Formats: sequence, structure tokens, C-alpha cells
Amino acid sequence: MNEMDAMDDHDWLAQQFEERRIHLRAVAYRMLGSLSEADDAVQESWLRLSRADTSSVENLSGWLTTVVARVCLDMLRARAARREEPLEASVVEPLMSREDGIAPEQEAILAESVGLALLVVLDRLNPAERLAFVLHDLFDVPFDEIAPIVGRSPTAARQLASRARRRVRGAGAAISTGQPSAELNAEGARQRTVVGAFLAAARAGNFDALLALLDPDVVLRADHATVQTGASAKVSGAQAVAQQFAGRARAAQLALINGAVGAVWAVGGQPRVVLSFTLAHEKIIAIDLIADPASLQQFALTILDR
Repeated sequence: MNEMDAMDDHDWLAQQFEERRIHLRAVAYRMLGSLSEADDAVQESWLRLSRADTSSVENLSGWLTTVVARVCLDMLRARAARREEPLEASVVEPLMSREDGIAPEQEAILAESVGLALLVVLDRLNPAERLAFVLHDLFDVPFDEIAPIVGRSPTAARQLASRARRRVRGAGAAISTGQPSAELNAEGARQRTVVGAFLAAARAGNFDALLALLDPDVVLRADHATVQTGASAKVSGAQAVAQQFAGRARAAQLALINGAVGAVWAVGGQPRVVLSFTLAHEKIIAIDLIADPASLQQFALTILDR
């Protein structure tokens, strides 16, 4: 093959990869729950494609899906190995958190059937379960193709997906009352202190106290269902976010939401809005308002304070 032919082949592969980038990013995002990590996985997939001999590959889309799945599995295993906290305590990066100019059609494709709630539940699965569930149930990849990725037989891969499916369904929205079954760990106790103080300041209309709890660059985000009730899709900055909450949130209750401390507004024992908080250095850096009924069905909620 001469140099010109090699360049043509490389350009053709690059074009084919770009046509599949959105799909690969969607797979990686569902696997990892982080757009930044998903981008890393997609980039690694391109590097592997550019170095591989694909002359015998008949289904390039399937080949690339397998590659990105293997990359994500390695990333999930590395993530689990270096963690000391439980998997359910990790922070999931919501899709709407990106500000890097994603094309609307790409974001719509990524957002399809991916709510913050589902990602939180998926993060409670072990890496092999998550891969089997995501590839089969969300992308219709056959178990014969999933099996070699996780190093199991097709029957064992099917069992992984089935076990994951039961765990996902078991996390459906159900609000229990009273104290959680287990004591909060140190991180949970810190979350409870910060979120509890935030709700108290909001109810009292204590603007200064709210500012003290908010990171200067805090972001308040609302899902489409909350926006339909009149909320802004996104509010940035401590001053603006504090103004949104001052004198409000009187009906919100401190709650354990899939293992993390947040708040919920419920009517008749049914959740109507979930407030998910992201904290860093005991400051609130993000608040997500979630009212989409399908997303709410995937939360396991325990009221901490009556």
C-alpha cells in the first residue's frame, strides 16, 4: 500500500468513526455517568481503531461498540478499585451540566432514556452488571457479543443483565419514613449538615446564610418537567441561586436519595420534585431539580426528618 492509499484509508476510517461518534458517546455516557469520562473513552476507541487492522471487520459499528465497552469496563473497574466509599455515594454528572457547545441534536440523542435517576441507580451495579445491562437492555447488543467483553459465557452474561435489571427495578420510587435503616457514614453526615442548613436558611429567608453555603459558581439546573412549571432551566452564581430559594422550600423535606442526602417535595406520600445536591469542600456547587415522573420512579427515597 502506498502512502496515498494509506492516507485515503485513514481518512475513510476517520469519517466512519465520526458518523458513529454520537452512538459511541451515548454508550460510554450510560456506562460511566460522566460526559468527560465518556469523551475520554470515545477518544481511546478512536486511537485503537486507528492502530488496528480492520480489513476483516464486517460490522464496524459493532466492532466499535465492543471497543468502547471494553474501554468503559476498564475505567469502571479502575474507578471501583480506587474508591473507599460505596459505589452509591458517587456523584453522577448530569447530561445538562455540559457547557462546551454540544449540538442540540447530539444532546437530544444522548438524553434519550437517560435520566439522572437511572444513572445513579446504574452506579450501584458492579462493572460487569452495568455493562451487560447497558449493552443489552439499552442498545440491544446480543449476549453472544457481550460475553467475551466481560469474560463470561453468554448464559452468565444473560444472568448479569437479569440481576442488574432486578436491581434497577427494585430502586423504583418508594418513600419510606423515619430514620434510614443504616446510620449515615461520615460523608453522609456532612451532606446532611450542609443540606439541612440550606433548607433551614431557605425557609427562613436568610439570604446571607444561603450565600455562605453556596459556592460562588454554583449552578441550579431544572429538568424539562420542572421548567414546564415555570422554573428556569439554568441559574448560575451564588447570588442568583440564593434569590431562587430565599423564603421558599418550606414543604421540602430532608431525604436520603439513592444513598445521597438531598431533599424531596412530596404530596400524599408520592414524590413530586427531588432536589439533588452536589457538594465539594462543604459548599454546594450544584443543585438539580427533578420532576420528570419517569425519573422519579427510579429513586429510592427515605425521609430523614419528619
